[in-house]
Amino acid sequence: MNDEAGGPRFVDLHTHSTASDGILPPEGVIEAAARCGLAALALTDHDTIDGVRAARQAAERVGIRVIAGVELSAFDEEREVHVLALHLSHLDALEKRLADLRVSRHVRAGKIVEKLNALGIPLTLDEVLQQANGGAVGRPHVARALIARGFVADFRDAFTRYLGNNGSAFVAKERLSIQDAIGIAHEAGAIAVWAHPSEGGRRERLEPLVAAGLDGVEIRHPSHSGEDIKRLQALTDFFGLVPSGGSDWHGASDGPRRLGMMNIPSEWLDRQDERVAALTSSTRG
Repeated sequence: MNDEAGGPRFVDLHTHSTASDGILPPEGVIEAAARCGLAALALTDHDTIDGVRAARQAAERVGIRVIAGVELSAFDEEREVHVLALHLSHLDALEKRLADLRVSRHVRAGKIVEKLNALGIPLTLDEVLQQANGGAVGRPHVARALIARGFVADFRDAFTRYLGNNGSAFVAKERLSIQDAIGIAHEAGAIAVWAHPSEGGRRERLEPLVAAGLDGVEIRHPSHSGEDIKRLQALTDFFGLVPSGGSDWHGASDGPRRLGMMNIPSEWLDRQDERVAALTSSTRG
């Protein structure tokens, strides 16, 4: 896919909006994508598809394709694995599953607040929910509430002291198995892509995920080194999976993650479309 001047047009297959923990509303994400000259964008908010409709309406005005997606947090034994369900088509059937996951997010946020209170930090759950503004609540919203009250200096401070895995207010997520996450994707007519595997993306870890039905790997991500990208590309080709990639953009105007920065070729999106068509055909058969 090329622009009018004959140059390549790129896509970004991993972004977030205020429907979860992004800074911009879905319409703002699309406006930014138009400024970047992107041909297509996947909206992949955490445990919610609430932003997809608004994103598609905005995209119609600027000629950008929106891929409906969602990011799921799952576990492969004791290791957390994020799965992008891309090209969702059965949105109504999916919503009930996602609603259950969002309830567990709300419960987790409440437990984090309780731990913070026990540490002498008088934060309330209402303050955290105000930061979420109706979206799927997560640790970034707790961090923003802490920053707003002056209890921490910034996100790094919040996660290092309180919210990270070794933080004093850390609460583990309710566990969704990797098999369930892949199943949720397939039930919704989507492909399941392993998000930002980084240095953990090695054959011994990928092989059982492929056996569980994994369709693709996020090869290009801001957290990946050049060596990561080469290794993941080789593994993706070896297992016959589809490539994916994106900025994992949350709306910041600067910093290490910028919309469109990974230069994902539109050919990768074409390969995903082919995979979706093959899955749909096999399901009908």
